[in-house]
Amino acid sequence: MTARRTSLTAVNGLLVFLALLPPGAADSLADLQARFDRETNGVQKAKLMTKLGEAQLEETRRDGKAGDYNAVGMTLEKYRDNVRAAVDALKKQHPDAERQSNGYRQLEIHVRKGIREVDETILVSPEAYKPPLQIVRQDLIDVDDELLKMLFPRRPVEKHEAAPPVEKPGTTHTAEKRP
Repeated sequence: MTARRTSLTAVNGLLVFLALLPPGAADSLADLQARFDRETNGVQKAKLMTKLGEAQLEETRRDGKAGDYNAVGMTLEKYRDNVRAAVDALKKQHPDAERQSNGYRQLEIHVRKGIREVDETILVSPEAYKPPLQIVRQDLIDVDDELLKMLFPRRPVEKHEAAPPVEKPGTTHTAEKRP
């Protein structure tokens, strides 16, 4: 009788755990990719990119631990292509990112995380696999810069203006006197 109660408690605990998982936590990479490819709304595509991107980055971590750097490279290239598709969809439907930033912000934050993941992958990958990963990294940096410029178009640009003239010691300016 006690064993039956224990097993029922375990089953109930498992059901509660599964019910509390966030929606989409059990989605496979292929399912997320299919949903991403079908999505036509730019904002929804960008939000879905965060879920798909997390799954892709997790896949690269698993492949990296297994030593399959061909799969790591292919997954990161697909990740980069998906990021570009999400940015293009956003720009098409909401060209003014400063006023309609929904989607742009989430995507920019996620791309920055993706850049960090690629950096870590480059550090541990064999020399033969580094050049393609560095290309993916640079492409993601370019997308991140583009997103930042779209979100903050009026941010101050780095200008190197001439420094004001320095006064020499010992010279004093006398104020002009007017009658």
